[in-house]
Amino acid sequence: MNILVTGANGQLGNEIRILTGDSRHNYIYTDVVEAEGNRTTMLDITNAEEVKAMVANHNVDVIINCAAYTNVDAAEDNELLAEKLNSEAPAILANAMAETGGLLVHISTDYVFGGEPYNTPCREDQKGTPTGVYGATKLRGEQRITASGCKYLIIRTAWLYSEFGKNFVKTMLNLTSTKPQLKVVFDQTGTPTYAYDLAKAIVEIVESKKYEGNEGIYHYSNEGVCSWYDFTKMIVEMAGHTECDIQPCHSSEFPSKVVRPSYSVLDKSKIKAVFGLTIPYWTDSLRICIQNIK
Repeated sequence: MNILVTGANGQLGNEIRILTGDSRHNYIYTDVVEAEGNRTTMLDITNAEEVKAMVANHNVDVIINCAAYTNVDAAEDNELLAEKLNSEAPAILANAMAETGGLLVHISTDYVFGGEPYNTPCREDQKGTPTGVYGATKLRGEQRITASGCKYLIIRTAWLYSEFGKNFVKTMLNLTSTKPQLKVVFDQTGTPTYAYDLAKAIVEIVESKKYEGNEGIYHYSNEGVCSWYDFTKMIVEMAGHTECDIQPCHSSEFPSKVVRPSYSVLDKSKIKAVFGLTIPYWTDSLRICIQNIK
């Protein structure tokens, strides 16, 4: 198979690179920026003609779309750009796959939820109620994919972190090594997701072709539940940054332009049942990531 990866220099894209370096399949890693040490093909996924040409020239069977506008706060001031990357670009990729009969694997987010109170894990068929521009544009991207007529897997994930790029784990490792005390919100609950684990699941599903006849929307995060406060406490313990005093606080103490979901735990029953996946517990994966970073 010829498999095109967009956003290949981001967190998830880099993990896919690691996993597929020796694959018998042909992977084309694309992005809009170069990254030192990474072989990258330039591709602007907001340009329909450029995407169609790439798909045709490389006879692409599968697109794994890891590209997105993910700055939640900045999206409130950059709605047009967020719409372009999170809604219009996925539609372009979906249309390209619809024309060839190929598969689009699209990464979405727990931020499509949050507007209504609930305290049970979110299911795939649950109504989307985003609270900000980021979540709204990601939801519209999902809707445009499903309306395109292409074969698709939409995989919603949450609290993504890795050894690459900017993420919560790396930020906390830095802050807790330099500050004597830190306040972290305890009233937002979800599940961290190690990008390597998600990448492994995607590669397994795609390369095994288990997606055939099983197209649709799925949820994937690591197992378990925690608050950002609990997440930080575990990071500190595993990294040995115990001199930093971590204190719980309410999210109201950190005013934001967007209201984040207070509970966005994802129900993963469907993806485990359909694809036979075993999903690691969040602390086990966090330990591996921190060891790799250190």
